[in-house]
Amino acid sequence: MPNILVIAEHDIGQLKLATLSAVAFAGQIVAAASGSFDILVIGNNVAPTVELLRNYGASTVLVADHAQLEHPVGDKYAQVIADVATQRGATMVVGAASTFSKDILPRAAALLDAAMLSDVIGAHLAGDDFIFRRVMFAGNVIATVKLGGAVRFLTVRATAFAHPPKGAESSPVLSVAVEADKLPAFIEYVGRESKETGRPDSTEARVVVSGGRAIKNAEDFERLIGGLADALGGAVGSSRALVDAGVTPNSLQVGQTGKVVAPDLYIAVGISGAIQHLAGMKDTKVIVAINKDPDAPIFEVADFGMVADVYQAVPELVQKLRNQTA
Repeated sequence: MPNILVIAEHDIGQLKLATLSAVAFAGQIVAAASGSFDILVIGNNVAPTVELLRNYGASTVLVADHAQLEHPVGDKYAQVIADVATQRGATMVVGAASTFSKDILPRAAALLDAAMLSDVIGAHLAGDDFIFRRVMFAGNVIATVKLGGAVRFLTVRATAFAHPPKGAESSPVLSVAVEADKLPAFIEYVGRESKETGRPDSTEARVVVSGGRAIKNAEDFERLIGGLADALGGAVGSSRALVDAGVTPNSLQVGQTGKVVAPDLYIAVGISGAIQHLAGMKDTKVIVAINKDPDAPIFEVADFGMVADVYQAVPELVQKLRNQTA
């Protein structure tokens, strides 16, 4: 009988919606084999985030609230997760497949000498245990994996699990004691550099506009990609080529080594369509490609394509969109 601990992810008071995909996964496991799941919220002054998670069927919403946990520092968060998993007798610890989870969950798994599996897209009961499906090699291979051990750590792809509906009943809230003097201090939080754009995160937006190698510099990226995204009320993304060239920050990268997105509309501007990039956006409902190379691989997966110079086509498209909303 599974006893699952779901790790909530939030940032500056905002719940990351990918958490709900992890909750959906936990709900599927519990429905298949009975059991129960808890949600763990870690941080400082996290009461608003806790309230957002009380109507999704958890047995308990656990809260580790302490000033030393204000920032998601890997060693401290991992210790808290390992301690809570032990206290609650968890058989699975689950988080969304994100930068947050990739940093913290393997550390917690190591503390418990537990197995770790990433990018899970499905699971089914086989006898008394679960068989998990995960993507590998830029999505070209789907592996079936069985994990051993008393407790297993998993990250799930948010695009594979639809958010569960809110229920009428509210889960009880239980505070978890945090022994601050026993938390590790191998990592020091120095600061955070971020640029406020007012745009949604690409993993949560309905529309994502991404730029590729055809964009020459950061100013052009903001003018073309940012301008089109703003006209559509969407988020911006980037290929790895622009990140490697220093044109865009790593936080915008979409692809195998970046973010995995599945919006309603994905517009690939000047992106050739390398398989590593497609791995991060191929679950999109509608893909639009703009590229001056008619033989670009991106056109093979695009629902709509435009063979054109992005420096000419995108400003015209932005202007038309703005005229329609004026």
